Amino acid sequence: MESSVRTIIEELKIKVTQANLPKEVEGKLLNFLKYSSLSINGGVEFVSLISYIDFVISLPFGKLSQDILNINRTKQILDKNHFGLQSVKDRILEYLSVLILHKQTRQTNNFHAPILAFIGLVGTGKTSLAYSIAEALGRPLMRIPFGGLGDSASLRGASRIRPEAEPGQIMKAIKLAKVSNPVIVLDEIDRVDVEHKVDIMGVLIELLDPAQNQVFVDHYLDFPYDLSQVLFIATANNTGNIATAVLDRLEPIMMPAYSDEEKLTIGRNYLLPKAIEEAGLDENMLTIDETIWSQILRPLGFDSGIRSLSRSLQSICRKVARKRVEGKIGPFRIHQENLGEFLS
Repeated sequence: MESSVRTIIEELKIKVTQANLPKEVEGKLLNFLKYSSLSINGGVEFVSLISYIDFVISLPFGKLSQDILNINRTKQILDKNHFGLQSVKDRILEYLSVLILHKQTRQTNNFHAPILAFIGLVGTGKTSLAYSIAEALGRPLMRIPFGGLGDSASLRGASRIRPEAEPGQIMKAIKLAKVSNPVIVLDEIDRVDVEHKVDIMGVLIELLDPAQNQVFVDHYLDFPYDLSQVLFIATANNTGNIATAVLDRLEPIMMPAYSDEEKLTIGRNYLLPKAIEEAGLDENMLTIDETIWSQILRPLGFDSGIRSLSRSLQSICRKVARKRVEGKIGPFRIHQENLGEFLS
C-alpha cells in the first residue's frame, strides 16, 4: 500500500509541474505532496488530496476566450432572439460599444464592465437576454441559480478541513467554462434563503467589486483566483430583497411587461416554430387559427411574461406529436372547436 501511494504522489507531482500553473499555486501543491509523502497512508485524506489537486489543475488559469466585438452582429442576435425590448437592447448595445472602444484603444486594464442586472417579472426574458449576450461575445455561459440558495459556502466553497468539503459554485462554473472570462448569470439573486441572506450578499459584494474579485478566495482552494475578466450578469424579479451594497454595484435594467400584441408576435414568429421543432414535427404539420390566439395568450388571465404562453404552445405540439405517432396523418389545424382538446 505504501509503495503504491508514493507512486501516485510522484505521478501527481509530474502532473502539477506540467500543468502550467502560476508559480505560487504550483509551489503550494508541491508542498502538499511533499508533506503528504511523509505522513499519508492512502485513506480518506489521500483521496481528498487527489480530488483537490485534480480540481486545481483543471482550472483555466489565464485562459481567455477571444471576444467577438461586432456591434452589428450583436444587434442581429438580439433581434433574432428577442422581439421588442428596444430600450433594453439599446442599453446592451451601448455597453458593448464602450467595450469595443476600450479594446481598440487598449485601455482594457482600467476598464471594468458594468454588472448588468435585468429586473422584471417571471417570463419577461431576463435569462434569455444573458444567453444572447454570451452568444454575441462568443463566450461560454454558466448559470448559478440563487433561488433557495443555502449558506455562503455554496458560493465560495468550504475549507478542506471540513468533512465532504468541495469548491463553491463560482469556481465550479469557472472549471466547466474552461476559460477565466465566461459570462456567469447570477440568477434570481433576490430569492436567496432569508436565514443566510447577509452572508450570501457579502459574497456577492466581493464578486461584483472589481477591486476585490481579482483576488477572490474560494475557501476550498485557499488561494486567490482572478475573476476580474468574468462578465457577471444578475437577474431578479424585484430589488426589495437585494442588499443596498449589492445594488450599488449593479446597473439595473428594468424589463417591461409584454402587451398582448407583442406576445402574439412572439408566439407566432418565435415560440411556435421553436415548439414545433422541439416536438419533432414538420413545420407544415400544424396551424393555429388567428381567431383563437387570444385564448392561448391568456388561458389564466393577464400574464406579463411569455413563459406560460411557451408552455401552452409546447403542450399543443406534444399532443400533435402523439397523434402522429398513433398513426394520424395530419396536417393538424387548431380551431375554436378543438382548442380544448389541445390546450387541456
